[in-house]
Amino acid sequence: MLTKDLCLARRKKLMELLKETHTGPLVLSDPINLRYLANFSVDPFSLGADFGGILVIENDGTAQLFHDHRLPKSVNEACVEQRTPIIWYDGKSAGQGPRRLILRETVVKFGGRIHDSLGDPACTRVLTTVGEMRRAKYADEIELLKKCMRLGEAGQAWARTNVKAGMSELQVYEGIFVATAEAARQPVIVYGDFTVSPGSSKRGGPPTDHILQDGETLILDYSCVLFGYRSDFTNTLVVGGKPTPAQQNLMDLSKAAMAAGEGMLKAGQSCKAVYDAVRGVFETAKLAGNFPHHAGHGLGLQHPEAPFFVEKADETLIAGDVVTLEPGLYVDNVGGVRIEHNYLITASGYERLSYHTIDLV
Repeated sequence: MLTKDLCLARRKKLMELLKETHTGPLVLSDPINLRYLANFSVDPFSLGADFGGILVIENDGTAQLFHDHRLPKSVNEACVEQRTPIIWYDGKSAGQGPRRLILRETVVKFGGRIHDSLGDPACTRVLTTVGEMRRAKYADEIELLKKCMRLGEAGQAWARTNVKAGMSELQVYEGIFVATAEAARQPVIVYGDFTVSPGSSKRGGPPTDHILQDGETLILDYSCVLFGYRSDFTNTLVVGGKPTPAQQNLMDLSKAAMAAGEGMLKAGQSCKAVYDAVRGVFETAKLAGNFPHHAGHGLGLQHPEAPFFVEKADETLIAGDVVTLEPGLYVDNVGGVRIEHNYLITASGYERLSYHTIDLV
């Protein structure tokens, strides 16, 4: 989870950045903003999963949080100076009208505006400023992201040991889900690609009832989510463990493309240069046309988020960015292969955050 001191530091920085256009309480309700600025996380495995709260930030960064009192225990970890639960339904009397309306009085009390609501005049300024802040991850965010990585690694390790012909894609997903939950010692959201790729016609997708067959390439590109933060890394397995020379060539080229991208990772580097380095390996092999997607992206509370390694990139890496490199090739009658690692950008280079094995067998 995020820490009290660093949540306060983020709020102070936000109010300092907004001071020329905003004075007085800042009223926020976007769940991502409340996670980032106050460690307010509603356990998704609960009856309160669809409900949030109102965060009111003063000019000095101190904050009050208002929320339905029936939200799960996870909200007790919010890092604020004052937390006010509001009763909507006490289990004895009927609920107090539509559940969301219990927060309206709070909004009216603090000026009648929610500043990160899409209809508010301040919305663009607030969301843009928070988005820019989120690029450079704080120490508590990095620690939480690393915990997400460990869960993803547990799932990839399970797959390497257990995937075999005769299983369905859904059974693979179920096994990975159990492995990540056991590593976390709690239920964990796990989403992404758990599917066979025959080539260009299908590069990913959710698990289906398709039965795995020897020789198929199975792409496992998934995220594990803790308190809103997430990992995102990939490996491809050949079912049965006997890749053809053509399949091995796709993996070898993808590894070479990843290494080329890693060589460009450092603060101050253009994102286009990173993309070009990855794609350049495939161009040399005359397979660039089989690499149809981005070469990676930013990662944190969203997936993806800035910066983006794409053909028309206009961003520059900064220290504190957490990014992925995600090369892949999809060749008909051979299969699809995609790999991915996660990295923390530093002034001189990078720290790799994910440590799963990348190999077809």
